[in-house]
Amino acid sequence: MTQPDLNKLDAEQLRALVTQLMGNAAEQQVEVQALQQRTERIEQRNQHLEAVNAKLSHELLLLRRLKFGKQSEKLDSLQRSLLEDIIDADTSAIEQQWADLVKDEPINNKPKTQPKRVALPAELPRTLIRHEPQNTHCQCGCQLKRIGEDISEKLDYTPGVFSVEQHIRGKWICTDCETLTQAPVPAHVIDKGLPTTGLLAHVLVAKYADHLPLYRQEHIFGRAGYPIARSTLADWVGRCGHALQPLADALRDTILNHPVVHADETPVPVLEPGKKKTSRAYIWAYCTTPYADTKAVVYDFAPSRAGEHARRFLEGWQGKLVCDDYSGYKASFGQGVSEVACMAHARRKFFELHESSKSTLAVTALEQIGRLYEIERQAKGLDEQQRHILRQQRAKPIADELHTWLVASRQKVPDGTATAKAIDYSLKRWGALIRYLDDGGVPIDNNQVENQMRPWALGRKNWLFAGSLRSGRRAAAVMSLIQSARLNGHDPYEYLKDVLARLPTQKASAINELLPHSWSPEKAVNV
Repeated sequence: MTQPDLNKLDAEQLRALVTQLMGNAAEQQVEVQALQQRTERIEQRNQHLEAVNAKLSHELLLLRRLKFGKQSEKLDSLQRSLLEDIIDADTSAIEQQWADLVKDEPINNKPKTQPKRVALPAELPRTLIRHEPQNTHCQCGCQLKRIGEDISEKLDYTPGVFSVEQHIRGKWICTDCETLTQAPVPAHVIDKGLPTTGLLAHVLVAKYADHLPLYRQEHIFGRAGYPIARSTLADWVGRCGHALQPLADALRDTILNHPVVHADETPVPVLEPGKKKTSRAYIWAYCTTPYADTKAVVYDFAPSRAGEHARRFLEGWQGKLVCDDYSGYKASFGQGVSEVACMAHARRKFFELHESSKSTLAVTALEQIGRLYEIERQAKGLDEQQRHILRQQRAKPIADELHTWLVASRQKVPDGTATAKAIDYSLKRWGALIRYLDDGGVPIDNNQVENQMRPWALGRKNWLFAGSLRSGRRAAAVMSLIQSARLNGHDPYEYLKDVLARLPTQKASAINELLPHSWSPEKAVNV
């Protein structure tokens, strides 16, 4: 468009031209404002997309660090074999439980025919154990005469070698009053059973501590010269699990007598009844702190992660619970339980942030938290009072400085970013995170119980799933005793061997004497 010659325009034409130019300027101003607004919206969207991209990149890197198990829920031949073992063990446990309930009631039913036990191989080495009456004089005063003996054999096992315990019970008779005297049959956790308590302890430790399924143990025993059917091994496991349950219950009561308890949970696959697939159950772990005199852990198997299971376990207990931020514990905090958050979880958020983005902010946070842990290392050997004083003098100023820095840093970070989430995790739980500063008996983190979850993580790779709720609870009870024995420095095999030998005659009122923290090798009986 050509510009008009202003010298040739009259006054009216000039006024019209000015009006037109002013209108064009106004329109251009509106267009400029619209473009500015659009540019601002694009910049905001770009910032949002950058934050989302950073968040997704962070999550992707975390997912790459995780190891996932097999996704298919279809049962293969190996899984079906494991399931048969579990069913046999559950059946034996139910039969033993029913026998305990009705043992004092008369039974008129005709006893079922029991299969005849095959004699143990003659080539196995034998240890003779004689059982004779303490007194060989009759009540009438006459000397008893030995007229024979009863011999029973039990199968024993030390790694790689089978042997036989031959129990000989002499028969003594008084020729005058014709009274027969004989030493009683030694009590056994499996009445009239073939295995010694040593063999039972070996099967339990191999299954629950070394994570060897019963089909593998069957092959191992076969190589040692005496194959034992999986159904027989499952029967032993079920009966022993039932017998050991009172000890696990007593261990729970012992832990809940402490004012500070750790808690954590981890998923465990469990087979759904009547279906060829698994669902997710959970193992809940509760243990004493590293500062407690009693070292114990107890596992609770539950069909879900619902908070009701934690409330049921902790029912009536009021103390300080060291746990992660799982919402299932929240209801207990309104019932007299105090929350103690885990500093390791807060640190982990910044560590993951540093691993994914090399954030300098994360480095600063890690350094500050590291100073708190350095003080904890120095306080490890102190008593509760000394530890509390040290924390107040040295750790509290560091924690206050860290909190101030987190608040200031959060104001500079956009919402929704990985950095914002890492900071928010700590700020939202700050009161629970620093609660350990006010009590020398409270640990800084929840690592104690997380370490006790490692056997379950390892076991999942071997036994694949729990076959039923009953088998899960049995595993929880036995592993509670095995892991507690380890915490107290005991050999789980020696511990279970002695406990299984003493259980049949142990008084219920003295059951605590058999708990791992009360037991010692010197107290073991010779069996």
